Amino acid sequence: MSGSTLVSTEALSGELGGWRIFDCRHDLANPALGEQQYREGHIPGALFAHLDRDLSGAKTGANGRHPLPERGAFIAWLGKQGLKPSDRVACYDAGSGAMAARLWWMLRWAGHESVAVLDGGYAKWVAEKYPVTSEIPRFATTTYPSRPAAAVEVNVKEVEKDRDRMLLLDARAPVRFRGEQEPIDPVAGHIPGAENRYNAENVTSQGTFKSAGELRTEFRVLLRGRAPSEVVHYCGSGVAACHNLLAMEIAGLPGGKLYAGSWSEWSADPKRGIAR
Repeated sequence: MSGSTLVSTEALSGELGGWRIFDCRHDLANPALGEQQYREGHIPGALFAHLDRDLSGAKTGANGRHPLPERGAFIAWLGKQGLKPSDRVACYDAGSGAMAARLWWMLRWAGHESVAVLDGGYAKWVAEKYPVTSEIPRFATTTYPSRPAAAVEVNVKEVEKDRDRMLLLDARAPVRFRGEQEPIDPVAGHIPGAENRYNAENVTSQGTFKSAGELRTEFRVLLRGRAPSEVVHYCGSGVAACHNLLAMEIAGLPGGKLYAGSWSEWSADPKRGIAR
């Protein structure tokens, strides 16, 4: 349960010194909250990764709310964090892993092999009374090498051209997918032809991921015999979609792709189709 998908609180606590840890807590309605919470207390050894500042690129108004940074810029950021290719990385957020999965995916995109999300996140860590600290660690900078990507992204032009051949999976809540409510983006609806897989369905009522078998059964219903490599995941801004990518990896169904621009990019151009 550690290495490429999930690490348990028990396993992480037993080997704290053997992991590089990143705190990814973030509140979309209050972007400063995660970093404030980090400074008040975090898992020992953790550095903070800010969704807007560190895990996203510059916004143009047409490329979505959380566009990916340039891959080279992200790799340079990894070096500033003192990361080495041999490091085991654990990412966590406040609970379910929806924010942490973004860094999990991006590390694989950068070619980093050993990266896991903390199952149950900070909420489970604190509930089980594992240690926390307000001390911010320091790591010597490195030059992180450019390596072949182990995760694949698609851009909006590819979605426009090939969406009839893709299985688009939308990770947003059903009411947003159906276009009945849209609390964040200016336009409601979804990309025509997409299916809905609300990422909250990946976890149990306790906030930990469902078993690999359960997830495999549920995703196979959506795939209807198609290969995982035909799946393109999106959401509102390319964050929750990574949670579905992680869930498919846990299920033993690797190979899905990320459309990071997601609904916030797609809906920015009124010429693109909208389904409700």
